Parts: sequence; C-alpha cells; structure tokens
Amino acid sequence: MTTSERVTAAVMIIGDEILSGRTQDVNLSAIAKYLATYGVDLCEARVVPDIEEEIVDAVNALRTRYDYVITTGGIGPTHDDITADSIAKAFGVTAPEHPEIMAMLRERWGEPNAARRRMAHVPEGGRLVKNPVQGPPGFQKENVFVLAGVPAIMRGMLEDVGPRLRTGAVVLSKTVRVTGTGEGTIAAPLEAVAKAHPDMSLGSYPFFSPPDVYGANLVLRGRDAVELDAAVGELISALAEAGASNIELLADPT
Repeated sequence: MTTSERVTAAVMIIGDEILSGRTQDVNLSAIAKYLATYGVDLCEARVVPDIEEEIVDAVNALRTRYDYVITTGGIGPTHDDITADSIAKAFGVTAPEHPEIMAMLRERWGEPNAARRRMAHVPEGGRLVKNPVQGPPGFQKENVFVLAGVPAIMRGMLEDVGPRLRTGAVVLSKTVRVTGTGEGTIAAPLEAVAKAHPDMSLGSYPFFSPPDVYGANLVLRGRDAVELDAAVGELISALAEAGASNIELLADPT
C-alpha cells in the first residue's frame, strides 16, 4: 500500500570492468526508473571494485543509511565473482551452497564444477530472487538485494524485487520548456520558486541545437499534485516577468 512516508534506496555497482571503463553501466538508470514507479527514492549510487573489503564496507554503510540497497554484478562463476561471499561477511554469516540453486545447476550441467558451484553461494537466511531470463537466481538478505550485472538478466530479476518493497508516494513531475532565453535569466525565477517550495525538487537542464536554438527544460518534481501545479504556475509567471517569452508546459510523460 502506498504511503506518504519517504522510502529510500541506494545502488551499489560491483565490478572492476565498470571502473576501468571497459564496460559501460546501464543498470543504474533502469533501477532508478523502476524504483520510481514504487515511490522509492534512489538517493545514492556507488561503484566498487571486486575487492572483498571494499564491498563489505560499502554495503554496511549503505544498508544502515537507506531502506534498501540493490547491488549488481559479481555473482557469476569466475574468480572475481565474490559478491555473495562478501555480502555474507558484511552480515557476519557464511554463504553455503543453496540446495535449490544446486539442483538447478545439476539439471543443466550435471554435477557442476567448482566454478559453477560458486553461483550457488547464498548468505545464511537469504531469500532467492527469481531469474526469469537465464542462469541462477539472485538473492535478498534483509534489506539488500543482490542482482546480476548483465542488464537483461538484472531487469528480469527486478520484477521479483518490486513486490517486496515498502512503497512510498510516487513522485510526480512537470517540465516547463523555455526557448531563446539563457540560464542567466532563468536562474532567479527558478531559485525563487524553489525557495517557496522546499519539499519539491527543481532542476534546470539546458539544451542547444546549432546554429541558434537554445534554452532549458525546467523540471519540477514533487509528491503533492496540487502543490506541483501551483509551483508550475508560479514559475511560468516569474519567467514571463523576467523577460522570457517562449515558455511552454510540456505534456506529462506517459
């Protein structure tokens, strides 16, 4: 059930390949958009290497600060896939082979080798997260969800995460587009409206299309629909008073 209480989350992206630049992360955006549909605010994201101490320290810091933590990466069969054992260490438990995952592995490969058995490690007390795409599942340990790093698999796992979340009020947004006016003129009206509505988020995102089309999309975000509409009206009026002439309220995204 949706409530007005704010629910928070953090994402922890695990993998040397992300930090080296060899792999470009696309999971963060997908997770942020998915959490938003449940009214969960993504408040922080960290990228950590495949080093046990770094993973342990990061997950312990994040899980005590936020309602939920979602990790991606490091649950495969290779030597650097140490996420499950590191999460277990963070909680002070062991990560034995999960019988259900072992059964899956045996059904697919027969008796799995040592590398594949690594994918069956789940911290004591962990609850499996379904993997509808391919390979073994992820897992949940208290408020930490451990998912695969492969984007298609991660998105499939998210579908089993959502129903487990304590949800909050969904954030609504509206966009005011100003064309032909620079941020120097936009700044004061935007700041005035932001100060008048401290519970809302207001951002300016400039654009430029050669040779001479420029301006900014002003995005207002909040949980109160009435306040959001009022703030939009105030902003449009303030922009007009500041000299902006080409002001457009964009259609709400569907």
